[in-house]
Amino acid sequence: MKANEWITLGSYEFLSDVQVIRGKLESEGIPVNLKDENTVGVEPFASNAIGGIKLQVLKQYEEEARQIYDEIRNYAVDDEGNLITCPNCKKQKSEVYYSRKKLVHKLFPFFEPKKYRCLHCNFIRRADV
Repeated sequence: MKANEWITLGSYEFLSDVQVIRGKLESEGIPVNLKDENTVGVEPFASNAIGGIKLQVLKQYEEEARQIYDEIRNYAVDDEGNLITCPNCKKQKSEVYYSRKKLVHKLFPFFEPKKYRCLHCNFIRRADV
């Protein structure tokens, strides 16, 4: 393991979305880095194109940070406010996911259909199914 290696816990479209989690992690003594925070602050429309603001912690704090992160994070919900259930493992721990694999989606990320990724089994499904 490299000294001072940062790992990404999650990414956020807006700075305001990550501030509560950042504050909680820092209050527990876990160093936090917000990668691309300044880029999105200067050009908010670039957030989708660069994958948002990445919430990162030092590798040696990963286990403790993930436990805190999982306790307070918001999981994806449907239009009625119900948690999204994974069709594979039946857990309700999904997040919105965009792969941005096609060039058109890299250039115009708002054209990519919304998908959900289960944080338990990593199953990915489209939101419209």
